[in-house]
Amino acid sequence: MKVILLQDIKGTGKKDQILEISDGYARNYLLPRKLAKEATAEAMNSLEKARSADRHREEVRKQEAEKRSRELKGKVVQLEVKGGENGKLYGSVTNEQIAAALKAQHGIEVDKRKLEQEEPIKSAGQSFVTLKLYPGISTRMIVNVKIQGK
Repeated sequence: MKVILLQDIKGTGKKDQILEISDGYARNYLLPRKLAKEATAEAMNSLEKARSADRHREEVRKQEAEKRSRELKGKVVQLEVKGGENGKLYGSVTNEQIAAALKAQHGIEVDKRKLEQEEPIKSAGQSFVTLKLYPGISTRMIVNVKIQGK
């Protein structure tokens, strides 16, 4: 019997996979537990439409990420933090601070977890931060850190 899996099933297959399995396994286990449905022509068409919609959504997300990457490329984020006389900071600059400064200065909201620092920013000056927007799409930005005036 041909079935379409509605969930991942260990040892059997992944969600939305079409499988040829024994009639007893389908009738006695998969179908009563709503883990699969019979692969009729109608079910196959609805599965293909859902896959097509998912591909379209992913393509739109990718295009938005590429657009945002072009917008953010080379942007400079200015930060003023507390520090000592010799340019050393009290602590280090966090991704949360960078994300908040990016929103305040450029009006662009990003998730702090998508920011990657090459090394912790512990002194005044320029540093680079990588923003991962989508798998395979990222952009580098400059963070300019200054010591707060007294």
